[in-house]
Amino acid sequence: MTQATACKTFQEIHAALLNQREIALFDVRDEDIFAQAHPLFAANLPLAKIPLEAWRRIPRLDTDIVVYDDGEGLAQQAADALLAQGYTRVALLAGGLAGWREAGGELFIDVNVPSKAFGELVEAQRHTPALSAQQVKALLDAKADVVVLDARRFEEYHTMNIPGSISVPGAELALRARALAPDPATTIIVNCAGRTRSIIGTQSLVNAGLPNKVMALRNGTIGWTLEGQALERGAERRFCSVTSAQAAEAALAARKVADLAAVRRANSRDLARFVVESSRSSYLLDVRTPEEYAAGHLSGFRSAPGGQLVQETDVTAPVRGARIVLTDDDGVRANMTASWLAQMGWEVWVLDDPIGAEALMTKLSSRAWIATEPQLDEAQKQRAAAPGGRYRRPYEGTDNPRAAMQAYLDWEYGLVAQLARDGTHGFRVI
Repeated sequence: MTQATACKTFQEIHAALLNQREIALFDVRDEDIFAQAHPLFAANLPLAKIPLEAWRRIPRLDTDIVVYDDGEGLAQQAADALLAQGYTRVALLAGGLAGWREAGGELFIDVNVPSKAFGELVEAQRHTPALSAQQVKALLDAKADVVVLDARRFEEYHTMNIPGSISVPGAELALRARALAPDPATTIIVNCAGRTRSIIGTQSLVNAGLPNKVMALRNGTIGWTLEGQALERGAERRFCSVTSAQAAEAALAARKVADLAAVRRANSRDLARFVVESSRSSYLLDVRTPEEYAAGHLSGFRSAPGGQLVQETDVTAPVRGARIVLTDDDGVRANMTASWLAQMGWEVWVLDDPIGAEALMTKLSSRAWIATEPQLDEAQKQRAAAPGGRYRRPYEGTDNPRAAMQAYLDWEYGLVAQLARDGTHGFRVI
């Protein structure tokens, strides 16, 4: 039996997840089909995108990889493609998606499900404060002392946003909130398109001990739209800079939250150890803004803005059980992001001592077990970059059917019960 046709059963994968052993489970169908039903920790890696994405998403060549389809005949092709790219431990899911279902495995719909389910668990356990769209609209109409902070990526905010809101993506909230609402009497309202990023953003500020009242906009722009209220289009308002005193206060608060979540601390010696370790996968991630990353960053670290990283762990770090190392330049964004990843069951480290890290990172390219970018011809690049069957999120854009938006919210509210049935999540909420 060749590696390409080796199989792993539901029971083997379930055991690996429970014991926090490294494993990457990939659905190799198009995203739109993947979103209809998949295991909790399955990540989507369409067959056509393997040449372009595998080396970034699976950093170690001898990672345990399991691929599946639902009888379409794609899984074997995907296994062969991964083996051809240098991965050495590739297996098929026994029976495919049907085998998972028949073995009693829980199936989830939509995308980014681990993060969304975790957000619902946070709200259920911490009772994250929230206001309805009607309540927020009444405050804005009354010109109350409130500021609305949009926790999504700027591109999403620019497409449509709550009127008057300011773009403050994810991890920027803990760093910037004190500057955006310096008066403790100002109420801070955090929103996203649906629920997850507003829950995590609001709870981040609560955890960080801001003196302001902090509330989530319940159900985000979806809830706003379902209440018949108008959204703004094309807004350009972005977060402001912070003073040194505000940055220092935010850094102290974020470190306390990270310590409470049992985030680990790394120096350059630890990073050197991670780089040469052949038996563990390490994701090295810079959680600052894309603009800051482009202006200069540590070699070997990829850009993964903190808020989106927490929202899309299955995209950025699909090897469940891997190590995650975060860096920033302020001691706020990495610590706050790490606090959430630790609660989601990750072994997460924050790099406290980047001095000397640049020199040692050159060792990455000389390690045979590290995946490297394949050389693709132009035709291969075009095929891999084609959008394919992309899943249209019920919360993106401005023309979603009301029934689809309401169904999405109803599904999110049911995720805590699904987590309990699945039993593999390993989440904890501080």
